Amino acid sequence: MKVDLHMHTTFSDGTRPPEEVVELAIAGGLDVIAITDHDNTLGVAPAMRAAKGRIRVIPGVELSTRWSGESIHILGYFVDPAAEPLTAHYRNLLERRHTRMSRIVERLADQGVRLNLGHVGDQRASARVPYTRPHLARALVREGHAASVNDAFDRYIGADCPAYVLVESPIPEEVIETILAAGGVAVWAHPPLRHMVELLPRLVAAGLGGVEVYRPWPRGIRESVSTQTRRAGLFATGGSDWHGRDGDGKLGDFFVNGRDIEDFLRVGGIS
Repeated sequence: MKVDLHMHTTFSDGTRPPEEVVELAIAGGLDVIAITDHDNTLGVAPAMRAAKGRIRVIPGVELSTRWSGESIHILGYFVDPAAEPLTAHYRNLLERRHTRMSRIVERLADQGVRLNLGHVGDQRASARVPYTRPHLARALVREGHAASVNDAFDRYIGADCPAYVLVESPIPEEVIETILAAGGVAVWAHPPLRHMVELLPRLVAAGLGGVEVYRPWPRGIRESVSTQTRRAGLFATGGSDWHGRDGDGKLGDFFVNGRDIEDFLRVGGIS
């Protein structure tokens, strides 16, 4: 069984709509996927409709948090996409992200870089999708203000740049509670190795169920994350974190063997 539990669509900062993501996953030989858009589950239903029994689609989401000044992402799997705790979280976040993006656009204008907010938002599959900096970076490239997405981040919207605005985010424990209340299981996405010793016990106490162990990173890092995950009594998951960007490769190029994450799959009744 070939599994990829981490991918994004145009319902967050991915470049392909859910229906196309499903077709690409099938073409890549995947058997099980999870749609894990940032801070919303709007892409789950269209992906499930497109699957038509040809591939298993797990409803998921990737929620943004901050801890000790850094971004920490928590994945939620097997959630009810329409659960009130999730939709309330999305409403609050959408408002904060809109305010933040408006302020960034204003700061860019102060630097002589004029960009219509509508040109940033037109990449989103829905107005209910929160703004992200990759949306803005691609708009800067399209409007001729940057040579590439990396250039846009380096010169304009990276954390140390004059136009950067920090968005207010919850702490990891809060979104774990939200995921559990929505009937899901919480998984720490691409955990920074330097923070695992201190943060992992806190997340476990909050109800964390697993850690993203299998992903395209060096073997030494993967083995260290795997060891700490097992010691904490958590299950392993894995995924490509695919966005459809240049350099992401094709869906199916990276996959996790179902035997390696059978404890996780068993939670969702997948065998």
